[in-house]
Amino acid sequence: MIRVNCFAQIKDAAHKSDVIESAKKLTEASLKHAGNIAYDIFTSETREDVALICETWKDAEALKAHMATEEFKLYVGNMEKYATMKIEQFEF
Repeated sequence: MIRVNCFAQIKDAAHKSDVIESAKKLTEASLKHAGNIAYDIFTSETREDVALICETWKDAEALKAHMATEEFKLYVGNMEKYATMKIEQFEF
């Protein structure tokens, strides 16, 4: 399985809701993708400008297919307008 931790550092508090809304829409769509094991959003209790999307995928093929979808491109693009994204990926 593959775990992806996608951290979003929100650049301006005025756009936090835009980032979270895009993350929610991406999560809703991603949970339906083949090979998805888990997909969730977390917000930091200590840093108001940080959110995390935590994803688990069956294998690299499932993750690659997910990243090629139109909704992935749309919602990640929307988040990147208002947040700096950092990705951690590992197999387990």
